[in-house]
Amino acid sequence: MQRFCLALDLKDDSELIAEYEQWHAKGSGWAEVRANDLAAGIQDLQIYRTGNRMFMILETDDNFTFEKKAALDAVNPHVQRWEELMWKFQEPLPWAKPGQKWVLMDQIFQFEK
Repeated sequence: MQRFCLALDLKDDSELIAEYEQWHAKGSGWAEVRANDLAAGIQDLQIYRTGNRMFMILETDDNFTFEKKAALDAVNPHVQRWEELMWKFQEPLPWAKPGQKWVLMDQIFQFEK
């Protein structure tokens, strides 16, 4: 198993944030997008929010790569429509590359056992 943590901002608008959360409420996601994520090797995906900053945890199989996911996303019209819809609510982090949404975070600490 691999774990990745990513961050992205939402537009700082309470109505848009509420609508974004409705799109992500239990039973509201698109089955085709979930199936695409599973095919890419994502085993669990969680999103947390504070203010307009979001934090996503991906747990994947050992064969997962972001390149593989991007290739699957690029040919899936449901994923493309979902991403276009979500961009209405999202805004890139100031240090994101042009066109980049979720930014991979660097782990800087782990509890020592």
